[in-house]
Amino acid sequence: MGVGVSNWRLARAVSLAGGLGVVSGTALEVVAARRLQCGDEGGHMRRALAAFPFPEMARRMWERFFIPGGKAPSTGFVPLPLPNAAAARLREEWTVVAAFCEVYLAREGHGRPVGFNLLEKIQVPTLCGLFGAMLAGAEVVLMGAGIPRQIPGILDRLAAGEEAVLKLDVQGAETGVHEMRLDPRTWGEGPLPELRRPLFLGIVGSSTLAQALARKASGRVDGFVVEGQEAGGHNAPPRGGGTRTAEGEPVYGPRDRPDLAAFRALGRPFWLAGGYGRPGRLAAARAEGAQGIQAGTIFAFCEESGITPEIKRRVLAESRAGTLRVFTDPEASPTGFPFKIVRLAGSMAEAAVAARRGRVCDLGFLRTLALCQGKLVHRCPGEPVEDYLAKGGAAVETVGRICVCNGLLGTIGLGQVRLGEREPCLVTAGQDAEELGAWFPAALGGYAAAEAVECLMEGMKA
Repeated sequence: MGVGVSNWRLARAVSLAGGLGVVSGTALEVVAARRLQCGDEGGHMRRALAAFPFPEMARRMWERFFIPGGKAPSTGFVPLPLPNAAAARLREEWTVVAAFCEVYLAREGHGRPVGFNLLEKIQVPTLCGLFGAMLAGAEVVLMGAGIPRQIPGILDRLAAGEEAVLKLDVQGAETGVHEMRLDPRTWGEGPLPELRRPLFLGIVGSSTLAQALARKASGRVDGFVVEGQEAGGHNAPPRGGGTRTAEGEPVYGPRDRPDLAAFRALGRPFWLAGGYGRPGRLAAARAEGAQGIQAGTIFAFCEESGITPEIKRRVLAESRAGTLRVFTDPEASPTGFPFKIVRLAGSMAEAAVAARRGRVCDLGFLRTLALCQGKLVHRCPGEPVEDYLAKGGAAVETVGRICVCNGLLGTIGLGQVRLGEREPCLVTAGQDAEELGAWFPAALGGYAAAEAVECLMEGMKA
């Protein structure tokens, strides 16, 4: 869905409607800090911070970022230090506190389960994000965008109150040489609350990956989310080469379709995603042996999601008019993976807008670690080309790249302000966004998460 789209409001609404509401954990420390700088409308962050088990830590975040009444619209947000393998203590604190607050608010006032989602490829904040989510009682952790072999064991150790270690992927270095650690016994500022081990669901695109994860993970894998290429955000690249359509999209074929018989043979529960978040597909998924579906796009544009009301209005209007286009861009993301982009006028989907913005990398979530001349560096193909080359990167890797991190924050109204202008947005959604208008006619205006759940239940017997 992006950054801050599946926020606590949406996760809570989905859980209350009978589903598993999932909080997006990506860049939460930035989202939380910027909410505080916007004045904490409704006092929700204040309420969650008051419940955080280490009060001094919560106080430090509040005092650092909260602005009564909110900052002026023309004023930029206070930046956070970039994510770094040589972790800064305050950055770690903010990551733990932010994850706690989001999950706490999503779980507040009801007994339904809530999940927490992270991306394997964004490793530096992982331990702190998981710890914060577990402090708040997250019942499920979902993780994809890589092979999250280490995560089940990390959940086991954190739940036991023991030190957890995450080995970092570093280009040009031997596996396991570089790592990050978090010991919950010494990390906090008082007695450690009892932590419950969440269920772990791996998000995968193939049965081969699921089998490898089931065999080689560091702990128990409780199930899988099987994601097809129709899903929003990042997609797995197609197997068998770089063939593209006339418009430049990657071409997927039969080999890219998940082998559902192989998933059934694994004997573990699985959910289907990517093209399944539409009316009638839940029944089809159940018929294939799935427990259910994971849906993102249909919820991304509902009333409770973090996307700005204006963007929701425009997407729904264009979908109803039949003019909305979702493009699978093989080059835009600094990760090198195909990335779904909604082609909205004035957004970073337009080459002219992205070019005018220029290359500024001041969030750094998609930076990768590499050894350059014996030193550990963080580099991103979306940063200024000369900076990337100086860190040992190849020029060809920078072609077509845009700043996904800043663009996604712009989509939820928390884009940085530079020289009086707010960052342009970048909207990601699955292919289903093109059909939203058919499911929610114009007479309805917008729609709530509960209505989206009802829409997805079509075809299910009472």
